[in-house]
Amino acid sequence: MYKTMLLARKLDERMWLLNRAGKIPFVISCQGQEAAQVGAAFALDNAKDYIAPYYRDLGIVLAFGMTAKDLMLSGFAKAEDPNSGGRQMPGHFGQKKNRILTGSSPVTTQLPHAVGVALAAKMEKKDFVSFTTLGEGSSNQGDFHEGLNFAGVHKLPVITMVENNKYAISVPVEKQLASENVADRAISYGMPGFTVDGNDPLAVYEHVKAARERAIKGEGPTLIEAITYRLTAHSSDDDDRHYRESEEVEEARKKDSLITFSKYLKDNRILTDEIELEMNKNIDVTINEATDYAENAAYADAESALKFVYEEM
Repeated sequence: MYKTMLLARKLDERMWLLNRAGKIPFVISCQGQEAAQVGAAFALDNAKDYIAPYYRDLGIVLAFGMTAKDLMLSGFAKAEDPNSGGRQMPGHFGQKKNRILTGSSPVTTQLPHAVGVALAAKMEKKDFVSFTTLGEGSSNQGDFHEGLNFAGVHKLPVITMVENNKYAISVPVEKQLASENVADRAISYGMPGFTVDGNDPLAVYEHVKAARERAIKGEGPTLIEAITYRLTAHSSDDDDRHYRESEEVEEARKKDSLITFSKYLKDNRILTDEIELEMNKNIDVTINEATDYAENAAYADAESALKFVYEEM
């Protein structure tokens, strides 16, 4: 779990450097949310379950089989990008072989998609679940309420995890929600709701694992809210200094899961400084190779622009 979190962080940091160097056009960051993402992904069955991630979910898609090379190809918008062949901006994940549902640009649209997959699981009597994520700002969109209501009524095997990072772009959570927590809304859709520390990957793992077991038993959906924090600006096109104080971000960095989980593993003699150093070296090699490959890969031919849009006879 720690290795996947570290890979997600270092990959994200490299993409920011490439963006600032003018080599890739856009970054939408996972930094600060890796623990929630990886903890959840490890509680799922990545050989059976379907995921409908939102645009920050580097940790989840890595755990489900996407590679650093795949994600770099997407960042550079190259023809080999498995998400869209270079047609979409980064964060629009989609990979059929790893059961990653293709994401759409409007936020929250992935939730009804995940509910639809869960309906298929129930109709076909198959033992997989669908898992979808979104930000707390997205929990105020119509698709959230319609999707959860349908899932609750039909007791579908879908898990919805809200990664509450405290900001919907520039709007703080207290101006988004009248309730204390997003999870408080679960009862109105006839499902259990839980609020969990999103900086603790093991706590998230436990809740998602329990939700998966409930879903497989036919006991229906679960809403999980992981309280986390976005350590970067909303995206590479955003200046977060306009709406939050730097002191707030620095305080959040003290609780960064890459620091706290590393300490936990070392305190429990699971991780050593030597293992961590070797892990970092290997990840650096992986990211360097992925960067070099993607930067030198071919762009898509202009003639392919309409491919996959219309049926090809």
